[in-house]
Amino acid sequence: MTTRSGEVSDEEVLGVLEKLRKDGDNPSAFLALNSGNAYFTDPSADGVVAYREAGSYLIQFGGVYAPPEQQETLLRAFLAHARRRRRKVVAVQVLSSDVELYVRCGFTVNQVGSSYSVHLPDFALRGTRFMKLRNKISRARRSGLEVTEVSYEECAADIAGIDGAWLRSKGRHVKEIEFLVGELGGPVQHARRLMLGRLDGVPIAYISYSPAYGSRPGWLHDLSRRLPDAPPGVMEAINLTALETFRQEGAEWLHFGFTPFTGLSAEHDPAEASGATRRIMRLLADHGDKVYPAASQLAYKEKWGPQLVLPEYLAFHGRARLGAIWQILRVTKSV
Repeated sequence: MTTRSGEVSDEEVLGVLEKLRKDGDNPSAFLALNSGNAYFTDPSADGVVAYREAGSYLIQFGGVYAPPEQQETLLRAFLAHARRRRRKVVAVQVLSSDVELYVRCGFTVNQVGSSYSVHLPDFALRGTRFMKLRNKISRARRSGLEVTEVSYEECAADIAGIDGAWLRSKGRHVKEIEFLVGELGGPVQHARRLMLGRLDGVPIAYISYSPAYGSRPGWLHDLSRRLPDAPPGVMEAINLTALETFRQEGAEWLHFGFTPFTGLSAEHDPAEASGATRRIMRLLADHGDKVYPAASQLAYKEKWGPQLVLPEYLAFHGRARLGAIWQILRVTKSV
């Protein structure tokens, strides 16, 4: 059975959330709940595949959310569904632990970027390594910044104002990236956490955190926005408040999520990887800032000293195709 985008009820989305809580080992799995996604299930396995349709492709997000012993069954059922609809499957943000499964099912797999995570029990801002970060946070706090956790419902209008100003500051033709980043509102908003920064009582910035399940449970540093004239260090101060809150609550990990075109290494690719795709990824890593601001994203994540950096993958069913990469860029609104 497949539920198409636009036909997904709130009840069905909440059902997918329960499957992610049980079997979503990808730290970014919560993004599978974004509006606009479709879901595939099959009686042969207890799980779900999240995807979007783009051109002649079904773009799968984040792997197969099912018990390990049932993942191959569900993936092959999804491939059969795609064949019946005369569509090709390409999967993005596949974990290294899933590479063997995808290769076995006939995929060509290449690294597309990396994800970055901080182990909260071991985190501290001591030492010269974090001197610049400490100074930025102190500067923001001295400016009068106040950071509080709020509900989305009580500040939705303020959030919309920040979003609008942030997007306008990027230029007339810049679109807001979708699919690989989170969102606010909807039937699963209750599962997210929202930290809001105010200056003289006026909201100026926020960071939304989504739950991370599986073997490295905790929180995913997700959507973040600020007013263009917000003082330096505001985002860092908001994130430190969240980090300290989560650690006090006993959370294990703060995940900074996936950044495409970063941490690329041929050593991470399986033997069956596409050489042409590897060259395209390297080209985008060197010259792709207009497609995705990977350099600035990486700089922000690295300043927190992530202890865990893991490769993530792009998987093409059959041979690698440039058209599939183009459709991913289109569905994420990167182009």
